[in-house]
Amino acid sequence: QVQLVESGGGLVQAGGSLRLSCAASGSIFSINTMGWYRQAPGKQRELVAIMPSGGTTNYSDSVKGRFTISRDNAKNTVYLQMNSLKPEDTAVYYCNAKGINDYGDEYDYWGQGTQVTVSS
Repeated sequence: QVQLVESGGGLVQAGGSLRLSCAASGSIFSINTMGWYRQAPGKQRELVAIMPSGGTTNYSDSVKGRFTISRDNAKNTVYLQMNSLKPEDTAVYYCNAKGINDYGDEYDYWGQGTQVTVSS
């Protein structure tokens, strides 16, 4: 079992910044990809940013230039620095991790979600 614990959401005014964190723990042999997704009310969950190990970081067009994803592999933690926030960034943000567990099986886990609300 792999657990993902997110933190850092909250209420911020438009133009402000927030930093989300997601720490993975449990039966982790390796983490291949960590990323962030979001889901606004009435909408489908969408990709925000993903960061494969040793691969190319990928961002949604809507957040390019404003959000930055980073990883601390020693801590099994992924971060999302969100700057110049807009009301349309309001959503529940979910952390995702894909990799191999201690039993050699692939895993694909989600965090519980953290609310980000941007007021105009």
